[in-house]
Amino acid sequence: MRFPKPLFYLIQFTWALPQNLAGGVGYLALRGKYPQERFHQGFVTYVAKKGFGGVSLGCFIFMNPGRGAEATHDTRVHEFGHCVQSLLLGVLYWPVIAIPSFLWCNLPVCIRYRKEKGVSYYKLYTEGWANRWGTKWTKERFLTDEYYHV
Repeated sequence: MRFPKPLFYLIQFTWALPQNLAGGVGYLALRGKYPQERFHQGFVTYVAKKGFGGVSLGCFIFMNPGRGAEATHDTRVHEFGHCVQSLLLGVLYWPVIAIPSFLWCNLPVCIRYRKEKGVSYYKLYTEGWANRWGTKWTKERFLTDEYYHV
């Protein structure tokens, strides 16, 4: 499934404007400093920083390429799933997806819970949903098992 490009960008830059403004500023600020490419209808910036995985702000994806080719592919697919969530949720993306995802990823209590209970990062609804939509909308499969453990 794919949105026609004009409709995809019309929705991203109207209904989903807040996250795309933030993503666009980041994309432009990092241009020339880090490699960038297109992935389907998204714009990917590869930020090689220790401890950084990835984040999507509208159609702008920022991710670490340093975990190998298969993991990089899978992260692109996952993060594109967040781009599609942005299309659907628009201005509600921040409270429904971004904030819960940020807390689940970064709060020490959440990190400890996942580690102690053996819970996949992708068990949180925001992340599992991004996985499902990433594979559906890109028509690409994950290459590693990590993304299937939800």
